[in-house]
Amino acid sequence: MPSKTPPKPSKQRAIKSATAPTTAVARAKPRSAPKTVRPAINDDFIVVKGAKEHNLKNIDISIPRETLTVITGLSGSGKSSLAFDTIFAEGQRRYVESLSTYARQFLETLDKPDVESIDGLSPTISIQQKTTSHNPRSTVGTVTEVYDYMRLLFARVAKPFCLSCEKPISSQTAQQIVDRIIELPEGTKINILAPIIRGRKGEYGKELVAMRQKGFSRVRIDGEVLDLGQDISLDKQKKHDIDVYVDRLIIRPAPPGSKGFDPMRGRLQESIETALKLAEGLVKVEQPDLKEDNETLYSEKFACMDCGVSYPAPEPRTFSFNSPMGACPECNGLGYFVAEHDEDAEDDDASKSVTAAIDVWTTCAKCQGTRLKPESLFFKLQGRNIAELSKLSIGRLAEYFATVELTPRELLISERILKEIRDRLQFLLHVGVAYISLERPAQTLSGGESQRIRLATQIGSSLVGVIYVLDEPSIGLHQRDNDRLLETLERLRDMGNTVLVVEHDKDTIERANHVIDLGPRAGTHGGELVAQGTVHEVCANPRSLTGQYLTASCASRCRPTGARSIC
Repeated sequence: MPSKTPPKPSKQRAIKSATAPTTAVARAKPRSAPKTVRPAINDDFIVVKGAKEHNLKNIDISIPRETLTVITGLSGSGKSSLAFDTIFAEGQRRYVESLSTYARQFLETLDKPDVESIDGLSPTISIQQKTTSHNPRSTVGTVTEVYDYMRLLFARVAKPFCLSCEKPISSQTAQQIVDRIIELPEGTKINILAPIIRGRKGEYGKELVAMRQKGFSRVRIDGEVLDLGQDISLDKQKKHDIDVYVDRLIIRPAPPGSKGFDPMRGRLQESIETALKLAEGLVKVEQPDLKEDNETLYSEKFACMDCGVSYPAPEPRTFSFNSPMGACPECNGLGYFVAEHDEDAEDDDASKSVTAAIDVWTTCAKCQGTRLKPESLFFKLQGRNIAELSKLSIGRLAEYFATVELTPRELLISERILKEIRDRLQFLLHVGVAYISLERPAQTLSGGESQRIRLATQIGSSLVGVIYVLDEPSIGLHQRDNDRLLETLERLRDMGNTVLVVEHDKDTIERANHVIDLGPRAGTHGGELVAQGTVHEVCANPRSLTGQYLTASCASRCRPTGARSIC
């Protein structure tokens, strides 16, 4: 059969075949879509356009990111309207809008400020001059989180004392007890004893027989060492102390070639565990070669066997006056009571009114204003409890933690905790609040103190890429403290944040990277952008009253030297 000739492709198919390679090439190298070119200024600047909030008169401003920018001008010229009511308000509004519908229903609806647009806006945090909290349980320590880290530190390394006899007691696991004993000098002789009876009346004949049957040969009864093989008769009307000798050892290092196995340590571990089991969590370690302080009591429980006082194992909540575990049961952690007084006292009787005001606050007699349970106050760090440390000024507290002495094991446990405490205290020192104590209620702080404390807290949080807005943080500061404050603001900036400060202080303006001068006057005569740029650029602007003030201040410090002046 003759083969069939394949049909010729139609003209239309031929055209498609001819164009196929072109299509393939086009797919391999697709035509790039035109890129949307954003103004470069938006990457490095916060661009505000058409700001008309309050008395602002449709102003346009560009603020460099990651700089210390001061917004200055006469009072009433629109500084706060720009910083807080426009930039911060829009940042907050956008944050709320980013939340889910469910979350937004619990938050107040924020109105959009009167501004056309703000580009380059990142998360904003406002630190204004206002009381941080009206909650009576809020203190400087809780606001700054220093007290929280102190609670954690006390739960880990503070030493317990009996609240009755004030003698030190200790509590560890068997492994921790062995670790402590191993730290004794090489060659130290030790006796391991189990205190099975502590200050109780009785004959205890059965207990002594049981100890002999278990293989123990010696006991110490009321300070006298006796052999369990002999007849022992005790007066049942008197209180006795009975300690069973479990083992005798000499502290020695592991032998060479032991490959991690230490026979002496293994024997010590076994003896300690035996003593703890016999004495229900207690063990005594005696150093017979010492004449004084030759005995240490270790406990798996926080208990004083002399007084019968026992504590639960400490937790951070043990030292919290906002937790039932640590709060004084009388005042519920407030430290005071609200006393009753005559609310109908006559207004014209000044003495009665003053007396009534004073008598409102009465210190709790049980905790003496410390807010904590008595047992929480008997955990001490170098002789001080957590309430005593909270009473110290921040300056003295920083000195205390800079020189606190801990054992190598305690340092290993608390190294990171101590770093957080020391860093936060240094932040507080740098913002000029060294005279304040951690126990001070937050509601008693002035606006400036509250703002500076919140500033120190923000530095401790180590956030990056945030816009911080502050309101005249230098108010009330000594010049030395003002210099420290400026260093703190610069540190916040150097961490990668944008710091906007509403300020009149000359030193702050001169240290700023960027200055925005609003005016020229106040109220309806203000709200205009008079000048912006570096300090020198603002000083060179003849319309800027701030520039004139800075120039005059500089000129007043100039002293002629020959043909030139040094400023």
